[in-house]
Amino acid sequence: MSHSDTHPEAERIRSEILRRMSGEQRVNRVFQMSNFMRTLAVSRIRAEHPDWSEWQVKRELLRLAFLPEPLPSGLP
Repeated sequence: MSHSDTHPEAERIRSEILRRMSGEQRVNRVFQMSNFMRTLAVSRIRAEHPDWSEWQVKRELLRLAFLPEPLPSGLP
């Protein structure tokens, strides 16, 4: 049994919209959502570390995406 906070009618509408989309439209939607989530993550990193350079922000974004723990402090 799956748990969801989505109302069944909203889920039905969402499913119908996805069903009517072409494969290209669905892939496009995935890229849009990915870019949106990346923008949110970068905004959070910048808010938490306003003194960081763009390079440090990008490095942290990659770390969050691929590593479970912070990098050792001795690494550049």
